[in-house]
This record gives sequence, C-alpha cells and structure tokens, in this order.
Amino acid sequence: MPLKSPGVKMKSQATIICCYVFFLVTECSHYRPKIHIKEGDKPHSSAEKLKTGQMEEKCQGLCTTSSNCSHPCAKPFWGEIGYRCNQKMWQKSTETCTSLSVETLFKDSNDASRLFLASASIPLHILDLQAPEPMETITKGILKNCPLDFACIINPVKSSEATSGNIAFIVELLRNISTHLSDKVTREKMKSYSKVANHILNPAALANWTFVPDKKASSDLLHSVNSFARQLQINNESEDIVDELFIQTKGFHINHNTSGKCLNFSMSVNNSTEGISGMVEIPRQELWKLPSTSQVVGIAFPTLGAILKETHSPNGSLSRPLNGLVLSVVLPERLREILLTFEKINKSQNGKAQCVGWHSRKSAWDKTVCKTTLDARNMVQCHCNCTSTVRSFSILMSPMLVADKVLDYITCIGLSISILSLVLCLIIEAMVWPRVAVTEMSHMRHVCLVNIAVSLLAANAWFIIGSNFDVKAKGYNWCVAVTFFSHFFYLSLFFWMFFKALLILYGILVVFRRMMKSRMIAIGFGIGYGCPLIIAATTVAITEPEKSYVRQDVCWLNWDTSKALFAFAIPALVIVAVNLAVVFVVAFNTQRPSIGSSNSQDMAIIMRISKNVVILTPLLGLTWGFGIATLIEGTFLIFHIIFALLNAFQGFFILLFGTIMDHKIRHALRMQISSLRGSPGQQRMRH
Repeated sequence: MPLKSPGVKMKSQATIICCYVFFLVTECSHYRPKIHIKEGDKPHSSAEKLKTGQMEEKCQGLCTTSSNCSHPCAKPFWGEIGYRCNQKMWQKSTETCTSLSVETLFKDSNDASRLFLASASIPLHILDLQAPEPMETITKGILKNCPLDFACIINPVKSSEATSGNIAFIVELLRNISTHLSDKVTREKMKSYSKVANHILNPAALANWTFVPDKKASSDLLHSVNSFARQLQINNESEDIVDELFIQTKGFHINHNTSGKCLNFSMSVNNSTEGISGMVEIPRQELWKLPSTSQVVGIAFPTLGAILKETHSPNGSLSRPLNGLVLSVVLPERLREILLTFEKINKSQNGKAQCVGWHSRKSAWDKTVCKTTLDARNMVQCHCNCTSTVRSFSILMSPMLVADKVLDYITCIGLSISILSLVLCLIIEAMVWPRVAVTEMSHMRHVCLVNIAVSLLAANAWFIIGSNFDVKAKGYNWCVAVTFFSHFFYLSLFFWMFFKALLILYGILVVFRRMMKSRMIAIGFGIGYGCPLIIAATTVAITEPEKSYVRQDVCWLNWDTSKALFAFAIPALVIVAVNLAVVFVVAFNTQRPSIGSSNSQDMAIIMRISKNVVILTPLLGLTWGFGIATLIEGTFLIFHIIFALLNAFQGFFILLFGTIMDHKIRHALRMQISSLRGSPGQQRMRH
C-alpha cells in the first residue's frame, strides 16, 4: 500500500475535525434535551429568573430550627448556596459556587487542545466513548499543554475568585496532580504546584474555607502537597525551591557526615511585615542511619493552621489555636526523629504550649508523636517522630482564660502585700528587740524570724526583677546574676525554716540546752546562709560553662538541658518533709513537761513555739504540695488558686502569725510606743 502524503494526512485530519464540529452542532440543534447541562450553565429565562428570586426569598427571614434551604449561585458561577436554620434565622452553611472548569483552565490553549477538552461535553451516542471524569480530563490537558512545568494552569487559577466552590475545585485538582502526575517532580513543577496552592491559602480566602462542604478539604490539601513534595528531585545544593507568600519549600542533600545543616523558614502571618520563623533540624544520631546520600525537604505554611479542622474532636473540648507555622518534613525512609523550633505568633499568650503532629488519616492533631523540650516566652522547641501518617507539625496554645488572669492578679497583689508586710515585720522586730530577745530561746526564735523575713523579702524582690528581666536587651550575664541571687535567697528561706525546726527539737527534747548562745547563732547562720551559698555556687560552677544554668525565656534555673532546677527542688522538698515531721513530734509532745522548769512555763513556751512551727512550716509544705499538684495536667483550678495564695501572701502570714499574734511582741510594742509618747512630757516636766 502506498504511503499517504502529508497533504493527504492533513486533509484527513481536517475532515475529522469538521465532522466532529458538524455532529456537535447537529446534536445541539436536534438533540438538545439529551444534553446534561449543569444547572448553573442553563440559560435563565424570565420564568427561571422569577423562580430563582422566589428561592432566594425563601432563604430569608424567619425559619424553623434545623430546616435547610438552598438557591443557585449568581452568574457567572454555577452551583448552589446552602442555608441551615439556627435560632429561627437562616445561616449560610455550604457553598459550591465555582467558575473553574476544564474549559476555563485551558481557554488559552491551541484549537486542537480545546477540541480535545471539549470532547468531554460531546454526547456519548455521537462519539461512542465513555464520559471522562473532569479531573482526569484536566490531567490529560496538563500533559497535552504543559507537561514540563504545569505552568498552563497557573494564570486561570490565580485570576479566579477564591470562592468555596473554587477552593474545593483547586483542592481536588491538586490531589489529582499529586496522584497521577507526581513522577519525576522537578523544581519547575513544584513551583507551579505551589503557586496554585498559594492562591487558596491567602488570608483573604480563609473565611471561605468554612463553607466548603468537605470538612477534610484542608487536610487533603496538606496531604497532597506533602505527597507531591515527596517525589521532588533536588539536583543541586541550593535549598530554596519555592518562595511564595503562604507556602515555602526548601531542601538539601544529606549523608551520615552532614552536620550543622537545618531548614530555616521566615514567613509573614496575616499580611504583617514581621516574619515568623521556624526551623527543622535532624539529630546527629539519625544521620548515621543513612546508607548513602539522600535528601530532606521541608515545607512551611503560615496560614494553613487556621483552617486545619479536627473532624473527630470531642464535643465541648476547649479550642486550642495554633501559635506557630505548620512545618511539613519529607525524610528518607530510615529517618524518624526531627528537632523543630517554632517562633510564637502571639507572644502575649501565657498558656502552655504543646508540640503536636497532624495525623492525616484521623484528621486530628496527635500529641503522642512530639515532646515539648522548651517552652519559652517567644519560642518553642519540639522533638518529634515523623511517620507515614504524621509529616506535619506545629504548636498548640492553651487560650488565655479568665482563671489565668485571676492567678496573675492574686500573685501581683499578694507579692505587694507580702513585701509591705515583711518590711513592717522587720520594723516591729527592731523596735521590740531589746524587750523580747531576753532569754536564750526567745533570742534564737527572733533571730530565726528576722532572717526568714529578710530571706523572703530578698527572694520576692529578685523574683520580681527576674520576671521582668529582658535577657536580650540587658545581657545574659546579668540574667545569670539575677538567677543566682533568686536561687540563693529562696534556699535561705527554706534553710532558716529548717533551723527553726531544730529549735523546736531543742525546746522539746532538750538536746542543746547547755550550748552557748554564740555557738547556736553561728550554727544558725551556717545553716541559714552557708548551705544555700554552697549549693547555689556549686550549681553555677557546674552548669554555667555549658551555658545551661538559666532558661532561655526567663531568669530562673534551667530544667530542659542541665536539670539545674533540682538544686532548688530537692533541698526544698527535703526540708519541707523534715519540718512536717517536726510538727508531728510537737503534736505528740506538747503535754510533756521540760526538765528544770514549772509545767505551766514549759507548756507556754512549747505551745508558743509549736504554734509558730505549725503555722509556718505547713505553709511551706502545703505550698509546695499544691505546687506539685499544679504540674499534673488536668488539675482542678482550686489547687492553682491555693498555690498562688499561699506563695503570694506568705510575707503577710509571717507578719500575722509570727509577729502580731505573739502577745509578748504586742506587749513590748505597746510599751515602746508608750515610752515614745511619754518622752516629750517628761522633758517638759524637767524644765
């Protein structure tokens, strides 16, 4: 058979095209009732417009609770808007208004491509073909028009309005591309793919996500982007791949010798000029698992967290908003552990941060895959496990509750009253000291009381300084000094309480009756200030060379890396336990008379000392007991309130129970005031 010339081939193709067009026009003319046209594409006659207006009026005004209503979208969109009656008023619930279609995506393509795509609208009995699915038609159109970079779909998508229907269309488009066109993903394909996703992640479009019928659409979008990025091929050392406003992609090659490399992101949230940062780092021990050179890819989303909805969240559960970027990570098969750093979006929130990962199958945040290693004022560090179902991570923040504000007010007011009370306590002690510190026991008791007041006053002052100290502005070394003095004076408070317990045993068991007063004072100051100084100085010497003495967010002992907080918690808890034991000893020995004195005098001394120890020592014990309770997740609010009250008003309790309620101090104070009042009169009589 002789070969056909090119001219014959062109004539044949032209004949086929003309036949297709002829059949299409004929079908539209004679078989119009058989064509299935979407409701939004139908021409609106005057009767149809009247009907549409009646349907729109039907979805306005009062309604019956839980009833539904819908009306068609306004041209040029097709679809419908659904309403649901809530509290006798219609509220918009869903919207499928879309302007995107196969035709609009490829309207600028060549004539043959348009005919290829239009064939999906030709009736089946003419072409004798099966009707293709719309998305399958689009993927074929991409392969036909822009297989190398997918650029042909960018402009139609970016020029479309981000309605709920168009959002759903684009999510489905991206899902199909990641499913059918993800072989050998190049940098150009990833850029085009991200530009399409960026269009529906704009803050101006976020409100319309609420009305997308498929509530898992945002989760599907995240999964599609991650799946597509998993096939990305990085051919050079450059790590910047995509740099859109609302989606960034970076990646680099890694091997078991790679060190010091990390993915750093900085993106603006809500169109603000200030960027929010995030960082992805692979632990050194994980890199040793790599058999050969591999690659790691990271994707950052500043706005996606606002639309990721948990489909199976418990009813009535407290909403915990995201407070950082959403970071997705694509790792080699053998790697699992990653280190993530999130800068907080809202730095004014005082709620506790929790590192979480997004479970793509459950469509929910999973807190079991991450551990929060640092919760600072401005940033959070996480240690997470990356799995096949969890590749995206962020931080959840507990909202600032009214209870949090109440606790802040209690602490602020309580500390102010406490400081004033301690100053007043020291003034009173100075006034009555010659009249009350006359015996060995009373002298040592007042020495303890004064030093407890001084230690707590200094500790409260350093606590206020540390709470308002800006490490970045004033320097790290100053923060170390603030932490050291806070640690020292809080320990002094506990050790003077411990020495007070020894005095109780002295009064009850008569262990040190013959000891000289000067020696007892030396022992008291050695315990009250010497032991805290040794502990505080040793803690600094061990942890400061590694810069792990203080926390990064506030001037206080570090816990996350060096566990320096143990240097305060262990001595404090041991002393509280000893003091509580002394209280029990006092309770069992209050009726036992002392040797060498009358029963009434001994009982008065023991009861007076016991009263102070029973009040002061349990206050410390109960305070730290409630403090431990507040660390347990889900603790009742009452424990937090009691803890705040006992700590903040501790100085007031010392003034009340240690000074004002002591009848000897009251008597000495009255005598001192009387003598001051009588001095001018005596002087006038002399003259």
